Amino acid sequence: MRIAFMGTPDFAVDCLRALAESEHEVVGVFCQPDKPVGRKQELTPPDVKVEALKHNLPVFQPVSLRNGKGVEILEEIKPDLVIVVAYGKILPDEFLTFPKYGCINIHASILPKYRGASPIHFAVLNGDKETGVTSMQMDSGLDTGDILLVKKAEIGINDTTEKMYEILAPLGAEVLMETIDLLEKGMLSPVKQDDSQATKVGLLSKDMSPIDWTKSAFEIHNKIRGLYSWPGASTTLNGKTLKIHSSVLSTKKGHNNPGEVVDTNGTIVVSCGDGNCVELTVIQLEGKKRMDSSAFLNGYQLPKGTILGK
Repeated sequence: MRIAFMGTPDFAVDCLRALAESEHEVVGVFCQPDKPVGRKQELTPPDVKVEALKHNLPVFQPVSLRNGKGVEILEEIKPDLVIVVAYGKILPDEFLTFPKYGCINIHASILPKYRGASPIHFAVLNGDKETGVTSMQMDSGLDTGDILLVKKAEIGINDTTEKMYEILAPLGAEVLMETIDLLEKGMLSPVKQDDSQATKVGLLSKDMSPIDWTKSAFEIHNKIRGLYSWPGASTTLNGKTLKIHSSVLSTKKGHNNPGEVVDTNGTIVVSCGDGNCVELTVIQLEGKKRMDSSAFLNGYQLPKGTILGK
């Protein structure tokens, strides 16, 4: 089958690699334009472009797919099917309907839950015990098309968003290849989504970083692992930003003051709003390197009773 692939970040690379190494012909790879990165603002290609070039695949990086520009490329490469994995832009209707088999999206949630831009983050932020990958026949809505195939994955109590990316990216490749196989055999059974069960999630922002210590220990722990590694969870210590890279739920009980440090015996245990505690395991004080909390305590005086976030 002649297939065009659309994706941009690292999450989409496993899917592209699986396609490139299959018997199918990848006739073109769409991704977002190269962007300046880092302090030197060096123009850097997206991860999908880097992978595509490894396989000598033609790469297209249109600024926009509208006004017929996307369809012009499809007319040139003539795909039977378009696969979309975290491409980053809404596809116009004329693009969706051009290929013989339309466009299939690989989405990192169990749809209709977590439609939108950050499904993995919000599954962890909300303390879900499972998530998954869904293949979907795309329509004009945002992740509203018919469900084709779903595979699920467990979320451990200490799994971060970054960890779930590592789990779901190869799972997405499995879902993709099985979906194409079923499509070729005429064995797909599309299922309409139940819109009444749908939830939507948007982009993350740095505004989400500050920890509200009046929340429960479970909510705070979920925030720390859900925002890892970007934008990251943070609080303040003596007027300086303290980034929290990792935490675990503590068996200790807290005091009356949310954000109060209740134990510094080789670790940092902080009281939360529900009377339970979180243990901060990897932290980074403003202007310092990230380190285990035990190493931090060796070089920094942190008395019990210190209130974080003041």
